[in-house]
Amino acid sequence: MDFEISDKMQTILDMVNEFVDRELIPLEPEFTRKSFTQMLPVIREKQEMVKKMELWAPNYPVDAGGLGLSLVEHGLLSEALGRTPLGHFVFWCQAPDAGNVEIIHKYGTPEQKEKYLKPLVAGKIRSCFSMTEVDMPGSNPVLLETTAEKDGDDYIINGHKWYTSSADGAAFAVVMAVTNPEAPDYLQASMIIVPTDTPGFNLVRNIPVMGHEGNDYFSHGEILYQSCRVPQDNLLGSEGEGFIIAQERLGPGRIHHCMRWLGICSRAFELMCRRANVRKITRDGKTLASRQIIQAWVAESAADIQAARLMTLHAAWKIDTQGVKAARHDISMIKFTVANTMQKVVDRALQVHGGLGMTDDTILAFFYRHERAARIYDGADEVHKTSLARRILREYL
Repeated sequence: MDFEISDKMQTILDMVNEFVDRELIPLEPEFTRKSFTQMLPVIREKQEMVKKMELWAPNYPVDAGGLGLSLVEHGLLSEALGRTPLGHFVFWCQAPDAGNVEIIHKYGTPEQKEKYLKPLVAGKIRSCFSMTEVDMPGSNPVLLETTAEKDGDDYIINGHKWYTSSADGAAFAVVMAVTNPEAPDYLQASMIIVPTDTPGFNLVRNIPVMGHEGNDYFSHGEILYQSCRVPQDNLLGSEGEGFIIAQERLGPGRIHHCMRWLGICSRAFELMCRRANVRKITRDGKTLASRQIIQAWVAESAADIQAARLMTLHAAWKIDTQGVKAARHDISMIKFTVANTMQKVVDRALQVHGGLGMTDDTILAFFYRHERAARIYDGADEVHKTSLARRILREYL
């Protein structure tokens, strides 16, 4: 394994880190006070700067309008961008659009690519991914109640979804629905492109998360599909391939997430160390950094971050060189390892900041609120641990 990066990639990372420090982190106080819609004008200005730097949509294939970075390279970039909540959106490599680009690029028809992929990569539209259901376990994508029944040349979709992230303002959704109920479990569902202006696509609400409803891109939608009619030409891939496509989407997606979480770790760790060095706690000027418990947190956090980082880069390298199937164990391991590392580091950083950490005067409270879900979405930690353990144990039978 060789994680050495090219001079070109190092230059890109240096440019991105400088841009994040100079242009995006200073926006965070405004970002935590305003709605995302109110922030869009200044965000668009920053996006134009990124385009002029020729760093737009870096993780997408070259023939789709991106830079064609490998998964390891994009992981490193995602880590740099993850230091601020605005990073990925400004550089246009944010979830769920990133995953939708990947599957439309691989499974889409020429017509679908022209209508949906090109404007999505160009930043002219946004999309959402509609899989998780209210009454079904999100960690088991073969258990779905949403149906897509054929009627002439159309599908008629009925179902109830939630945590359809970024549905507010999206131009289309990629919907996972049962098209073949009599088939084996893993061949029942399909993925279908549904424009959000289709009658029967109903955004019920943006779900409040930890007391914050959010709007536009920073939101999680609850969707009712009520006799929502779309052409069968909107099918992605073949009927019954929904689970296979979902697995291909989620593998690289977890690399993106984990490296973004490591960027959050890096930012929280930096804030923790700086705060520990300046926060006086005695009359003679001693700071929090003089206390052994704080020193232990710093040492343990540094080691935890490095371990999680190497584990994630190894998983990305394995996907790049051997494919998603070969990296199945690694993908499961990084999901719960990095999520827990991030929660631990952010919590320690918040604790070191004391009362200040509970406010939005730093970005820590935002991270604490919005990233707790990392241990739940894309499959709860407990599910990943159980399935990983079962696969490992079978190897010793």
